[in-house]
Amino acid sequence: MSGAQRLPFREDEAFAEQASGVEGSKPIPKRASKFGRASSSHSTAGHSLPTRSFIHHANHARGPDEVQYASSGVREKTAELSSSFLSESEMARNLSPDMNHPPHSHSQSRIHGPIQEASEPPTPDGKATNAPAPSELTAALQRQPATEYLDSSELDLDRTSGHRTSVSTVPEVVINDGEQDEPATAAETTPLLPRERLSAPRKQTYEASPDTEEQPTREPGSWNRIGHQYPSLHNIRSLLRHMHINPKAWDLRKAGRRVLLEPLRMLPAVFLGLLLNLLDALSYGIILFPLGEEAFADLGPDGVSMFYVSCIISQLTYSTGSIFRGGVGSEMIEVVPFFHKMTYMIMAKMGDANPEALRATVIVSYCMSSIITGLVFAILGSLRLGTLVNFFPHSILTGCIGGVGIFLFITGIEVSARLEGNLDFSVNVLRQLFAPATIALWIPPLVLAIILLLVKRFYDRPWLVPAYYITITAVFYIITAAVPTISMDTLRRDGWVFEAPAAGVPFYNFYSYFKFSLVDWSAIGMTIPSQLALTFFGILHVPINVPNLAMVVQEDNVSINRELLMHGISNTLSGCVGSIQNYLVFVNSVLFMNNGGNSRLAGYLLAAATFGLWVAGPVVIGYVPVMVVGTLIYMLGIDLAQEALVATYGRLDRLEYITILVIALVMGVYDFVVGIGIGIGLACLVYVVQTSRKTVIRAEFTGVVAESTVRRHPRQRNYLHRVGHQIRVVKLGGYLFFGSIVKVEKKVRALIDAEAFAQSPIRYLVLDFTHVTGIDFSAAEAFGRMNRILHRREVTMALAGVTLGSDVGKSLQMVGLFVDSEEPPVPAPKVYEDLNSALEACENELLMVLTEKQKLDTHKLEDSPPMRIPEGPGYLQPSPAVGMVGSPRRDFLHQAATTTITEAREGEQAKWQSFKQPLPLLLQAFQDLTDKNEDFWFRATRYFTRQTFQKGQILYNRGDEPDGFYLLQSGILRAEYFLDQGNYRENIVAGNTLGELPFFSETERTSSVIAEQDCVAWLLTAGSWEELQARDPDVAKELLKISLKLSAERMNAITSYVLITAS
Repeated sequence: MSGAQRLPFREDEAFAEQASGVEGSKPIPKRASKFGRASSSHSTAGHSLPTRSFIHHANHARGPDEVQYASSGVREKTAELSSSFLSESEMARNLSPDMNHPPHSHSQSRIHGPIQEASEPPTPDGKATNAPAPSELTAALQRQPATEYLDSSELDLDRTSGHRTSVSTVPEVVINDGEQDEPATAAETTPLLPRERLSAPRKQTYEASPDTEEQPTREPGSWNRIGHQYPSLHNIRSLLRHMHINPKAWDLRKAGRRVLLEPLRMLPAVFLGLLLNLLDALSYGIILFPLGEEAFADLGPDGVSMFYVSCIISQLTYSTGSIFRGGVGSEMIEVVPFFHKMTYMIMAKMGDANPEALRATVIVSYCMSSIITGLVFAILGSLRLGTLVNFFPHSILTGCIGGVGIFLFITGIEVSARLEGNLDFSVNVLRQLFAPATIALWIPPLVLAIILLLVKRFYDRPWLVPAYYITITAVFYIITAAVPTISMDTLRRDGWVFEAPAAGVPFYNFYSYFKFSLVDWSAIGMTIPSQLALTFFGILHVPINVPNLAMVVQEDNVSINRELLMHGISNTLSGCVGSIQNYLVFVNSVLFMNNGGNSRLAGYLLAAATFGLWVAGPVVIGYVPVMVVGTLIYMLGIDLAQEALVATYGRLDRLEYITILVIALVMGVYDFVVGIGIGIGLACLVYVVQTSRKTVIRAEFTGVVAESTVRRHPRQRNYLHRVGHQIRVVKLGGYLFFGSIVKVEKKVRALIDAEAFAQSPIRYLVLDFTHVTGIDFSAAEAFGRMNRILHRREVTMALAGVTLGSDVGKSLQMVGLFVDSEEPPVPAPKVYEDLNSALEACENELLMVLTEKQKLDTHKLEDSPPMRIPEGPGYLQPSPAVGMVGSPRRDFLHQAATTTITEAREGEQAKWQSFKQPLPLLLQAFQDLTDKNEDFWFRATRYFTRQTFQKGQILYNRGDEPDGFYLLQSGILRAEYFLDQGNYRENIVAGNTLGELPFFSETERTSSVIAEQDCVAWLLTAGSWEELQARDPDVAKELLKISLKLSAERMNAITSYVLITAS
């Protein structure tokens, strides 16, 4: 282990420097214990959100290497306060180290010699073998001199399991199997189990069932790496070759079932899927182009043909590669308003003087948008960025759905009323819309759509919608056939039936519009924003539809990246063959699979049937009633608008609902691209507002509740309980930005408000950053403003849990927070590694008042020799206690110190001064825990032995067998608990005990204790404890009672620390 590494505590820089080899440090001998395990020190880097680019104040901010933690020296201050406090009491002379007592250095008993490596045992047959080459660890131990000491970073502490590795002995492996030829001891290369027990690998027979825990083995190759597990081409060729060579192996009955019966069982599902495709083609495939414009008035059948091509391509792709074997692909209904927007943009650029060039440009832009959408899908899936789509707010998608619903409702009016152009609110359009002949065209489909929606609400069945439209078509033709004067030409002329395509027009007629020489590429360039908006809207469907579909059909092996890749292939191919976007339709897929179409063969059959429908498409269009298409469009529009605007009302936050409503209205009435842009802006605004509502203040405590883990003198603890209200801890969490920092600043201002400050004045405000994940520029600057506000009230601000090298620490340094301000003069806030260090420093500052008060009361005027008072004010050096008068906070500290000293001195006896150690120490440590006097405890003094420990020396490690019960006379110790749940540390000052619970309960040590200074302690060993129980059982019994009280006190302190840290 490198000597440059450090001890696993960072709050004491001075100690860390000395432990790393600074002159004056005491080396630590290497040691090992059978309960221990060596561990290497490690650090974990915290993850934080990225911060903004800080440009301002960068010229005066100090670099991260120049900022130092304020906790340097806190540990020394704690020990000094404890020693100074004890030195001013009546027992001061007896609590100081006794130089006449011969010291017994406990460190010598802890030094172990080098571990000798035993030679390898002979083989079972008695022959000696050549020793294998030593491992790197063995070689390193052999190279280590016996007198070499551990540096501070090589302490035998385990941070993971809490035990130390046994390196002095090798465990024996005992295998009771009736075999006598096994070795009795294990070597470095000896297997844990005999080789005869290891069964040889056996081939799995066909009758043997595979292991239930066995995972399927994937074939190599890029196709299987993205989640597909199809047989390789080599295996297929081998199977076909085997069938060709061995025709007798053919199972004709099985082949007949696969070729004839299975397709027949799928016909109902195929018919249902074909009917759904037909209805979708008539609803929004036919309005792919704005039929109200003269240049596109006859392109309804061509839109239907493009719709069928998109369905065929998507069906073949999803049936081949999707995890949903019966998934149904179809055109995105949301593309229609975007396509109309793109068409009108091109018309505004080109005009309508050249219809052929206009059609060529428009249809190329449609295909181009499909290719762009497919490429984005494919890139996201190939790079495994499927989860990236989840970062888009769902409110934007919901608002877009509502906008599509409004658009379809308006389009339903335009199609049913046979309006020329778009629906606007001009006088001419309104007069035409409400003419008696026109009302008869668009009102009945609207009524029929409303009736269907009402019926679906109370009686929803998969066959309801197809049967409803078939019934409308049948009733329509029954009525027209019953009236002899009504002919098909009359119905087409009056707008009741769509115009039949021209004679001789093939089903692939839309390919004739692809005349690239007439395309206006500049006009297509103008549509790029709309194409990107359509892409953005399209990719939001996959992370919503795919998980919902998987949940309904109970498919557990779903991969969003795989489905994104399939959508990318499908849309790219569709654009390349002259068609439009498509996606995996949730409703159609559920209906298809629930009716027997849950297989890839069924998908292929549906694609073939759709191809046949495409071939017959132009002929069918001439006999479709406009009322049926209008009812379909109305129903889709009302259903989508109801889902987005009605179903979400009262279920969402008010701001989110307003966002959805604004997006829907802007997209449905004005512009889709503008609606998406407004939606993104509103979503960001709503996020800021909602996040700002949730406070980043996790908890708030006073110093009475939030205490450091230092084991202090009882008198000091009583004093801190009285004055702890002057310490205020505010724990922060989450990401601090310009919206959330407002409440933190309000909280700080409220603490120093005149009325609140008069009732509960504070001296220290500790802001805990342990749970803060990131901070932006505005929030970082706000802390500098808070520091200036607190300074006006003479309140010291401290930052705890700030890692200077993290994003949070760098952000605070960039704004110059750790630099003292000159105008006005404001000291920079102190920064500490953790909350415990900050609390310890604040408590030390408060304890200085108690120490000064004790000095003033102890050194009476008559005890001091006369001295001449120098002239001139420059020689006056008043005590800090003198300046306590005049401020409510200082007066309160003064009164608390006086009360604490007065109460404590009632039980002290002057005769303690003549006692030798460890009796004064026993009386000091047990003062509030027992009612026994000095005569009682004098009988226990002879069982304790005096021990000295050098700075940096280990008293014991976690997992060690307890060697005694300690009473600390001078110095300071650090106890560290390394558990799987986390780490805990406490400091033990003079006048306290340690190690009592494991010692009296005869259990392993629960912590590792290190001397942070040269220490003197008194030790009750196991042998002395047995002697004490035999000779003075009443003293032993009282000692056990005190041990239980101390353990309860420590458990309360640990519980309080854990809860406060986790708050």
